[in-house]
Amino acid sequence: MEHENENSDVSRAEEMKNQANEAFKAHKYSHAIDLYTQAIELNSNSAVYWANRAFAHTKLEEYGSAIQDASKAIEIDPKYSKGYYRRGAAYLAMGKFKEALKDFQQVKKICPNDPDASRKLKECEKQVMKLKFEEAISVPGSERRSVADSIDYHTIGNNPRSSYIPTKMALAAVTVVAAVVMAMGSTLTTTVMSLILLVLVVLGAFWWASCSEVEPQYSGARIEGDEVTLDFVKNMMEDFKNQKTLHKRYAYQIVLQMRQILCALPSLVDINVPDGKHFTVCGDVHGQFYDLLNIFELNGLPSEENPYLFNGDFVDRGSFSVEVILTLFAFKCMCPSSIYLSRGNHESKSMNKIYGFEGEVKSKLSEKFVELFAEVFCCLPLAHVINGKVFVVHGGLFSVDGVKLSDIRAIDRFCEPPEEGLMCELLWSDPQPQPGRGPSKRGVGLSFGGDVTKRFLQDNNLELVVRSHEVKDEGYEIEHDGKLITVFSAPNYCDQMGNKGAFIRFEAPDMKPNIVTFSAVPHPDVKPMAYANNFLRMFS
Repeated sequence: MEHENENSDVSRAEEMKNQANEAFKAHKYSHAIDLYTQAIELNSNSAVYWANRAFAHTKLEEYGSAIQDASKAIEIDPKYSKGYYRRGAAYLAMGKFKEALKDFQQVKKICPNDPDASRKLKECEKQVMKLKFEEAISVPGSERRSVADSIDYHTIGNNPRSSYIPTKMALAAVTVVAAVVMAMGSTLTTTVMSLILLVLVVLGAFWWASCSEVEPQYSGARIEGDEVTLDFVKNMMEDFKNQKTLHKRYAYQIVLQMRQILCALPSLVDINVPDGKHFTVCGDVHGQFYDLLNIFELNGLPSEENPYLFNGDFVDRGSFSVEVILTLFAFKCMCPSSIYLSRGNHESKSMNKIYGFEGEVKSKLSEKFVELFAEVFCCLPLAHVINGKVFVVHGGLFSVDGVKLSDIRAIDRFCEPPEEGLMCELLWSDPQPQPGRGPSKRGVGLSFGGDVTKRFLQDNNLELVVRSHEVKDEGYEIEHDGKLITVFSAPNYCDQMGNKGAFIRFEAPDMKPNIVTFSAVPHPDVKPMAYANNFLRMFS
């Protein structure tokens, strides 16, 4: 009888696995994980079930859980190549190339004649060698010079053919006149001296104009002077919509001005919404520029009367990240109180190197912009408090109790995110349904329960936590007895998840959340991750 029950469990487990496989093919990864879990509960000795669930976790960016499941598959069957393969892929997605290399070496050992395994092992070895080289030539942070300090956007964009000769002439004339003034200064009359100085000023202005002139053939949006205007931002968005690029001079101007604005802000920003006014919070946008335009279509452009907070992860994954970040930055330059920006875990060098932003910036702008964006991302605030009631952060809460808002304000954020501590947890943590704390399904940060949320709110006299960081089928999810809301603003994430997007409107003074959901809109035929590390795409 017991043997019959075992056979029945194995049979039902296989049926669950088959259903899970179908859910996986339909991109319903959370449902697939539930079904694989049921299969494992019926038959926990199948390495296949664990490895398959690991793959589903990887699709949801739950790399910590993927590594745990793949390790279990390896424990059950040390010669099961897919266990090492899935774990190696999860390590890769976390940027842990050395750990990944060990797993792909095992894959090659188990499958010595598999050409695909050989090719991927070689690619992995190349990445590790490249990483070692970059580490060897890297300059310590304390000695590194700011790339922003080396850029003067006024001198970018001159047309060499049209301005080289007059520029040379102007410089030569200025030099000659200056020499005459120095030689004859004591014998010149006041009138003659004034005329010479006037000539110097005119020639200097001519030289400045000629060396800072944008090519006449450039037909895109232009910033007149140093002020970013609404007309410019609208023209820029229209150009982006039509897949035109912004002149590098104006891109530099926007990013450099943004750096100045951000550097002056604290790590925790307080926002005041006057009574009778509203405020909108958006979650991850992830380079989905056309969905960002749709948010503005539905809810209005950012302005002093219609302010927004975008809660991190502006870039990566989607292939219009440059357009997204320049648009958000331009609105901030135009009117700092019209838009607020929080740092997400993808506003970091390691994520941008893997998930597309670095490659996209190199393709659409230049290598120098990669360093500049990395520098500016380190200036982004880590969290916001709206009207002393709503705490907004990209990831979540902390591994210890008693964290006060003053502790967050005191964080020195001007760095790449560390792998532990308050800053890491703000960017990476996720809520869990059960009380207490648990390991992170991502492998970074932690999972925290409703009791942790309640205690944090009480300790800081707050009413609500709003966070992002996780794709949700409806674009949002309310958890922890209504005290925590996840909002995600990238619908049909990566063109395959089928989820809605959402944003939250708060009305002062009661600050009750009004959630608006929306669907994805069409975009040009450029696939997500088009600029991502080819190496990563090989293993997905």
